Amino acid sequence: MVWSGTWVAERLGIELVGRETGRDESGSAEGTHAHGARGAGGAGAAGVAEGGAADPGGAVRHDDGGGDRLKELLGLAVRRNPKRAHLLVSNVLGKHVPQDPRVVRQYGYALGLRVRALLGDDEARRSVVLGYAETATGLGHCVADGVGLAPYLHSTRRTVPGVAGAGGFEEAHSHATSHLLLPEDPALLAGDGPLVLVDDEFSTGNTVLNTIRALHQSHPRARYVIVALVDMRSPEDRDRLDGFAAELGTRVDLIAAASGTVRLPEDVLEAGRALVARYESVRGPESVGEPSSVREPDSVQAHVADPDPGRATAPACRVTRVELGWPCRIPDGGRHGFTPAHRTALDAALPGMAERLSHALHAALGDSTPAGSASVGTDERRARRTRGGTPRVLVLGFEELMYAPLRLAVALQELTHAEVRFSTTTRSPVLAVDDPGYAIRSRLVFPAHDDPDDGPGERYAYNVAGAGFDAVVAVVDSMADTPALHTPDGLLAQLARHTPHALLAVVPSYVPDRKPTPGRASEPGPAPAAEPRPASARPVPLPEPLRGPHFSSYPPDEVGWLLQDLSDVALEAPTEEREEAIQHGGAHYAESLPVEYQPSDTYQALFHQALETSASRIARAVGTVTDLVLAQAPLRHPRGQGGGRPVLVSLARAGTPVGILMRRWAQQRHGLELPHYAVSIVRGRGIDTNALRWLAAHHDPADVVFVDGWTGKGAITRELAQALAEFERAEGIRFEPDIAVLADPGSCVRTYGTREDFLIPSACLNSTVSGLVSRTVLRADLVGPGDFHGAKYYRELADADVSQAFLDTVSAHFDDAADAVDAQVKEVLSTERAPTWDGWAAVERISETYGIHDVNLVKPGVGEATRVLLRRVPWKVLARTGAGADLDHVRLLAEQRGVPVEDVDDLPYNCVGLIHPRFTRGATGADGRTVAGS
Repeated sequence: MVWSGTWVAERLGIELVGRETGRDESGSAEGTHAHGARGAGGAGAAGVAEGGAADPGGAVRHDDGGGDRLKELLGLAVRRNPKRAHLLVSNVLGKHVPQDPRVVRQYGYALGLRVRALLGDDEARRSVVLGYAETATGLGHCVADGVGLAPYLHSTRRTVPGVAGAGGFEEAHSHATSHLLLPEDPALLAGDGPLVLVDDEFSTGNTVLNTIRALHQSHPRARYVIVALVDMRSPEDRDRLDGFAAELGTRVDLIAAASGTVRLPEDVLEAGRALVARYESVRGPESVGEPSSVREPDSVQAHVADPDPGRATAPACRVTRVELGWPCRIPDGGRHGFTPAHRTALDAALPGMAERLSHALHAALGDSTPAGSASVGTDERRARRTRGGTPRVLVLGFEELMYAPLRLAVALQELTHAEVRFSTTTRSPVLAVDDPGYAIRSRLVFPAHDDPDDGPGERYAYNVAGAGFDAVVAVVDSMADTPALHTPDGLLAQLARHTPHALLAVVPSYVPDRKPTPGRASEPGPAPAAEPRPASARPVPLPEPLRGPHFSSYPPDEVGWLLQDLSDVALEAPTEEREEAIQHGGAHYAESLPVEYQPSDTYQALFHQALETSASRIARAVGTVTDLVLAQAPLRHPRGQGGGRPVLVSLARAGTPVGILMRRWAQQRHGLELPHYAVSIVRGRGIDTNALRWLAAHHDPADVVFVDGWTGKGAITRELAQALAEFERAEGIRFEPDIAVLADPGSCVRTYGTREDFLIPSACLNSTVSGLVSRTVLRADLVGPGDFHGAKYYRELADADVSQAFLDTVSAHFDDAADAVDAQVKEVLSTERAPTWDGWAAVERISETYGIHDVNLVKPGVGEATRVLLRRVPWKVLARTGAGADLDHVRLLAEQRGVPVEDVDDLPYNCVGLIHPRFTRGATGADGRTVAGS
């Protein structure tokens, strides 16, 4: 096998020389000797430093693991960086070279075990592990896992508004030199226990010296431990560290998996620049978003080599968003600190997240690669499938976000039969050469997508193109889930060109939100809040959204239900009994469910006829409201800062089909994958606050857009505004109270598809057009303080389910509606859209005219009137004269229930349903007891 450093060694004269195993390479002011150094062995598990007792000040001890396997750990590449010509490319770091995630984690974990053995448990418990951005953030975290008793922090190059820095240092040779330290708890770096510094390579020692010098001035420590995969210092650099330790009067221990030296010719910088210039000139100007590598031909001239000659004609695959359900109390990494308690919580949550990821991959991969998919590595992929081989999956992390995707990749590898590999994107510019003796075979280039402090620039993914991955799962944090990620030259588009299946998983970016307490780093905490509640009042971690097919007949990616499943609870009561209980105070309408209406053959035929007639009209309304939401998204963020894509949150259940249609429109017309959830809101009880907490923990509240089917008089609009205001006062978290609706005949909202009162076929039915999910339930004996509101999944009604038929029929008209939508959106944006509440005024007039004196019993609009006939005890229906076919189903339902329909000339809606205002019949409440006074 050709060593992946051969190409560089031959052209630049660089030599990689390993030190002999067990050789005493130590030196110190006190003349101490090396601890029992051993070979790296296996996955880095062998080799535990001996001893642990403190030596006199100024001691440096080396446990470098020897250099027997150095070339197995490292390859060589050429940097596109004038400060250093070469790059040591680790085969086990999980940065530039895709590797088995178990190997990546085990190397760091084994080093951590050696640190713990060196320090002893008491000192390990007092220590802090510090990793270096961006390359060693994941390695440092794994070392902390091995130590087991210490909190972890990594440096960062991302400033975080509102988080004060606790120091920093410089990495002189890097492409991005400044490192920030942003612990949530400043006390993390203020202790006097050992500080464990972790980097992927220890090349000159300058970065570590800068770090120790900066931190030692403010908080001196008696002991430091330096940990690296490889120690490649020259003898002069090793002597310099000895002198530095003696100067500070501190002990420094060094642990490495392997050690050696890089021998560089004197002219290596000049030769490296010339080599890069030669190959870059052959390639020509490189466009962001284009994969690249070059090959060395037999002649002197090099030529451009695309890893997949057929790539340009291969259609891009669909990018599928996977909702991981990352727990809100667990930080996404060590940027602000990560404690052993966080680790325990993450260990418990990983199996569920891996299972969701596995399901998404299974749905994407199926039994074979889809026809017409991207063809990078197709020969290898086709041969593997012909042999009955397993699919290859890459979990691709994002710059400093290495640990979270690594843990997900390990959990996925343990759960699935797929061959899983792990690597991450990077800022580091490296020349790519398609040669087996070179460590970086291909390069994907794309624009930065996390609004970096140093402005826009190129980012890279190495050794992904041409690797024959059947699927790539990109894992980013929510700060990086921006429009730039999804542009035609963005990372996802590039991945989609080189794999048949690209998936996106977003981990919520953790931002400290409360003042730290003295002592250790903060324990897991909930979503950000301006005025946090006492710890005793904090809710327990919330469950993940329910998804089909386990809950609802919708596919899992269409909607996540922030509800609890009450399918096994008897909640139904006869409609008349419910009505009397509700009107006489015996029960709230949300405490029970009506018996599901089973439509007759005639009524079902009416539904399909109405759907066929109105599908194009609904498609235009869907497109209009969706494009309005997209146009307004940047305005939801103050001063235009931040802001990813909208997060659709439909009000279950009438809003759920509309939210799915909006999501489909954004996907089909704009290539955007919008997250979509369904939550419960109950008139008189407000919105599910636990669902709001879950949303705030997983998404930016400013991105949340509430969705409903239609407005009547605007009661739910007012309910939502009031509930969100109360939530903001209590939690310090603000959600915008606007609702986006398909139809707004009551003129209650600013964002709507139309203000006409027309038949929306999904209003004709109940669960059988809403994923077989009931309306929501809120009852004290079923829904506790830490629970989501409940609902039932009517699996037994599957034969009557038309949920997908409704969605698919409307979606089929999207392309035809595009031009009309563009015109309608321009018109709506140019008009005054402030709510007039005309509907509410009309309802008050009707209430007085008919002697009802309770606006809650007046249900205006086609959708609300239909609900009255299906779920309540109707008194009469008011129909606008000449309303026509939009009311055919209403008249049929009224006839079936013996309800009179009264034509009214000046009705502002097409129809209004009136609930019986004085219904009595000895009804029982939801608890089964007789209502008082009946």
